[in-house]
Amino acid sequence: MPPDAMSPDPDGPVVSGFSRTGDDVVSGFSRTERLVPSYSQLRQSLARRDRSLRSKVMSIEDATSLVRDGDTVGIGGSTMSRTPMGMIWALIRARKSRLSCIRSIVSSDGDLLFGSRICDRITTSWFSQGILWGVSKVMRHHVETGAAAYDEWSHMAIGMRFRAGAMGLPFMPIRSMLGSDVLQQRPEAIEMICPYTREKLLLVPAINPDVALIHVQRCDEFGNAQIDGLPFMDIDLAMAANRVILTTERIVSNDQIRRAPDHTKIPFFAVDAVVELPFGCAPHECSGVYEPMMQHMESYVALVNGDPVDGMRQYLDQFVFGPSSWTGFLERIGVDELVRASRAGRSLDDA
Repeated sequence: MPPDAMSPDPDGPVVSGFSRTGDDVVSGFSRTERLVPSYSQLRQSLARRDRSLRSKVMSIEDATSLVRDGDTVGIGGSTMSRTPMGMIWALIRARKSRLSCIRSIVSSDGDLLFGSRICDRITTSWFSQGILWGVSKVMRHHVETGAAAYDEWSHMAIGMRFRAGAMGLPFMPIRSMLGSDVLQQRPEAIEMICPYTREKLLLVPAINPDVALIHVQRCDEFGNAQIDGLPFMDIDLAMAANRVILTTERIVSNDQIRRAPDHTKIPFFAVDAVVELPFGCAPHECSGVYEPMMQHMESYVALVNGDPVDGMRQYLDQFVFGPSSWTGFLERIGVDELVRASRAGRSLDDA
């Protein structure tokens, strides 16, 4: 890291704590005001929500009505772990449009969002079809042709933006990205001289998505959700979002939730919809339940990397628009692959 990234000149220009000129500070604030809702706006949004203890179970088709065209959508999980693929599948079938999606690390879910044209902007720290296959050619095609936008932040910055949103704060100070060229691509971030230590910090704006899509291993009908394995940024995402749609491998009784309260990561009052969706991450993985369906993923990557436009069209026709239901989608993946993935997933707990 360059020396000045952590130890600015104590005699250098400081305006209201910021390490920029007065004009830069003003322009920085104007950008932030467009990005971040005020505290009173957040409170008003919260007051309008029904946070009561009630059954929120609905079909996946009904849940798509909670996502409106032009919404900002936070997506839970990370890479190929606990991706809410079922909800993304349903949103494509519902032909949503102009969505702006935010996720910590994006995998083939981003391919589908761009390739289906329901999303025209993705904010993330990494966009690949998976660790095995490298940078997404679907993403490159859409971004390089101007059909969609990809806003890159550091992984820590994405997490701290969700954390700020969950806390009702307009920004979070971090050190991540200082001294990195990523910062040069993000005019929304503002450098600041800490008034206590005189060290340089970076302020990143909060994210308060219109709606969050999160998949969990189990929850009750009210939305008390339990997560096994890494929670990633899902807890902060749920608390930051204005609406939360949970898909779950299974709905369990509230008594079962109460038997292990330490596993409950997302509380009912943050949730607006519960959709029971077995294999809801397919073809990605759900920790302790099933591993990724690698044969399907290999076929998918070969198809879309061979032709990011026509290959994606073929995949959507066969696996998204072709089946009449999520069960039909799973049938097209194949029982053998589902069984293999389930055995491999359960072996993590049996080891």
